[in-house]
Amino acid sequence: MLGAMARKKLPTDAIVKELREFGLGYPGAHTKSPWPGHLDVAVNDKTFVYLSIEGEPFGISCKLPHSSSAALMLPFASPTPYGLGKSGWVSAKFPDGKLPPVALFKEWIDESYRAQAPKKLVAQLDGVAPKKKAAPKKKAAPKKKASARRLR
Repeated sequence: MLGAMARKKLPTDAIVKELREFGLGYPGAHTKSPWPGHLDVAVNDKTFVYLSIEGEPFGISCKLPHSSSAALMLPFASPTPYGLGKSGWVSAKFPDGKLPPVALFKEWIDESYRAQAPKKLVAQLDGVAPKKKAAPKKKAAPKKKASARRLR
């Protein structure tokens, strides 16, 4: 009965919880659990941060369209598996219980949210009023051809 076994507490559990709560603070953010061992954060059902769960070794994956190349230079980072790395997703793992850099991962979460969220939610986040759609212009009545007038 593996499911009934209690997970052991890890030093990174508080960090996982802090990062999940940080991600859930974004407009429209909600939790999503696509498979066991994950409690991810999504917006409009599009995941923007994959996080391990408490009691499991720390892991995070975010979509980093602007900073992925710099992030991949870090010793703990690698392209996200399953082909996501080709789209700018970066993963970080800390299996040995070392404490991860929380401030850096909050920056990753912010960049990933902005990459995945609808523009109207990003505008709301930035305090920018969404642009109103311009009223459609009325078409002018077609002018009569001058040649038709001359024929009379």
